Amino acid sequence: MVDNCTVYCVQFAKTMIHLLCIIFLSSRVFATDTKASQNEYSITETYFMSIWNKRLYLYTLAALVFGAWFLLKALWKKKSLKNVDSGVYKAVKNNEQPHTDKVVHVSGVKIFYGSQTGTAKVFAQELSEEVKTLGITSDVIDMKDYDPDDRLADECTSKSVCVFLVATYTDGEPTENAEWFCKWLEEASTDFRYGKTYLKGLRYAVFGLGNSVYVGHYNTVGKNVDKWLWMLSGMRIMTRGEGDCNVVKSRNGSIQADFLAWKAKFLNRLQSLAKGEKKKCSGDCKTNGSCKKKNRKEDQVVEKQQQVEEKTSSEEELMESSSDEDETGGKSGSVVDMEDLGNMMSSVRKVKIKEDRRGGDLLLNGVKKTEDEDERREMITPALRASLTKQGYKLIGSHSGVKLCRWTKSMLRGRGGCYKHTFYGIESHRCMETTPSLACANKCVFCWRHHTNPVGTEWRWKMDPAEEILQDAMEKHQNMIRQFRGVPGVKPERYEEGLVVKHCALSLVGEPIMYPEINTFLRLLHSHNISSFLVTNAQFPEEIRSLVPVTQLYVSVDASTKDSLKKIDRPLFKDFWPRFLDSLKALGEKRQRTVYRLTLVKAWNVEELQAYSELIALGQPDFIEVKGVTYCGESSASSLTMANVPWHQEVVSFVQQLADMLPQYEIACEHEHSNCLLIAHTKFKVDGEWWTWIDYERFQELVQIYEESGGQRSFSALDYVSKTPLWALFGAQEQGFDPDDTRFQRRSKTKDISGC
Repeated sequence: MVDNCTVYCVQFAKTMIHLLCIIFLSSRVFATDTKASQNEYSITETYFMSIWNKRLYLYTLAALVFGAWFLLKALWKKKSLKNVDSGVYKAVKNNEQPHTDKVVHVSGVKIFYGSQTGTAKVFAQELSEEVKTLGITSDVIDMKDYDPDDRLADECTSKSVCVFLVATYTDGEPTENAEWFCKWLEEASTDFRYGKTYLKGLRYAVFGLGNSVYVGHYNTVGKNVDKWLWMLSGMRIMTRGEGDCNVVKSRNGSIQADFLAWKAKFLNRLQSLAKGEKKKCSGDCKTNGSCKKKNRKEDQVVEKQQQVEEKTSSEEELMESSSDEDETGGKSGSVVDMEDLGNMMSSVRKVKIKEDRRGGDLLLNGVKKTEDEDERREMITPALRASLTKQGYKLIGSHSGVKLCRWTKSMLRGRGGCYKHTFYGIESHRCMETTPSLACANKCVFCWRHHTNPVGTEWRWKMDPAEEILQDAMEKHQNMIRQFRGVPGVKPERYEEGLVVKHCALSLVGEPIMYPEINTFLRLLHSHNISSFLVTNAQFPEEIRSLVPVTQLYVSVDASTKDSLKKIDRPLFKDFWPRFLDSLKALGEKRQRTVYRLTLVKAWNVEELQAYSELIALGQPDFIEVKGVTYCGESSASSLTMANVPWHQEVVSFVQQLADMLPQYEIACEHEHSNCLLIAHTKFKVDGEWWTWIDYERFQELVQIYEESGGQRSFSALDYVSKTPLWALFGAQEQGFDPDDTRFQRRSKTKDISGC
């Protein structure tokens, strides 16, 4: 290129000089005769002749000038082309392309959810919106609407990222909408016809939803889905996340907080993938090979973890330690992601701490130390507090609550009281409905609260003093009563009476007997001349035995067989049935008033008459309340519908058949408005008259004598009875409605699920 330019320049210079000479010779032909002009031409001619004689030097100079100019221009052009080529080379090396032809590394995100209560679905929709804000398309997919056999393999080449949000349901099984997907995945992972590389290229992430109180089944489905995808050569882009409904053991305080923490990590990882970045190396391999050293240390940690966690299967250990991708895109059994390493080390520390625990003490630096109360979490998390407050609860401290019963409002207006007013003479407008423990050990299908309260099998939260709970509960209850001052229809005398609490129904929500200071709380109630009505779900037999005298002690008997109890109450304890039976025996040992409370769920437990009679013989309760289930509206947490609510006549028929099977019991009272009847032991029928009501003043005298004697002078249920009015009896025309009040019929009924 340079030689051609030089030749061109020389030829151009010669042409220019020749042109100048021609112009000079032509000028001589047309010259004038004047002397001055002749002299001038002579000088000019001499000058040009001199140039002509030295034309060789001029040719050379011009050639050099033009040649140098073209040479510099050529060199500059070559350098520019080299820079462009270098940019293209780097783009290709980094799996990128110039802006004119950009490579797409993530075509979209597909979010699969398996949900029973709707939590996973909400999380999926929330994650989808976040992904879209990054400029990446996102689809939310119900697992029951997706055929993995036909479509899942396509995700391996579509450059999409698949996210699986899966909940664990009863006995560690998948939710109903995820059953087929999980079954197919499990079979494919062990089916030779699919092969171990069937899902090679599939990029995925898993977040499981579970509850750690279900020992042995915690997040089983999430773990299995992660394992099966890995066994089919899926590429996990980040560590599996686990959300825990148990606020005591949840890493972030609630399952919502667990998901938010995992979601933040996922979105960061997704952004990196969208840019074409691989997982970052923790060391500078090119300079000192630190990665190899770190890998050796990581291997030691993994080996230590495998020795400590003997219960973990070898297949799961392999999955957890080697399913992440290395920098070359292949799988390496000796390479552990640093994020996983941190989790492993944390797990090792937890195991070490558990080994050092002896008798509830913690061995810390060689010194035994009782677990600090301040280290325990509060039962009511911020999210739970917001939810319960929205439902009308007045929360007390960190684990208690109070709420105004709808029957309290009704009786303030003179519109009738609840069934406890009919059966036992409670003044509903003077009754405070509260609980010292919002937590429960069951997740009943007919729960009024739709499982917004926490669950647990033991007390692991911070604990508030009983004195503060009672004082705050009474203040909040009185404040709610004061809001009815001057309200049209409220009777002034009942308003004044309502400001003084006389009864306490420990049946608001949760399991009050779980509260460690429940006996102190009961004694405080009695010291304020407040009667106590305590309801327990029959899962804590020893706590029942250790209870101080209660005005009336209830046990919920929601089913009469092991299978139906598991289906209806969905207890957390593995040994729920032995606990249930032992609780009934413990109730039979009590001398004060005891009650079985049966909740009839049509098509679920109304056919178990013989089994119910056997349970009644086991605990020998004083009374049996039979109530039709209350439909609290549609809930994803329960499959209950209005079809499961029995008519009052159906409840009456059931009670009549049951009473016929119990020789020592008869139907005593009825409260048609609550769809409830009372079966009483015949010992409360004196001379043909029922004495099911309670003499509350006499009870307070008896319990005071009991406390002063240190429990030596006990008393029985028959020591504080009162005669039942005629209008409360079964078969009466009033059907349990107090004739002193006026029944009010709403034209447009609105759902009100409060009340006991």
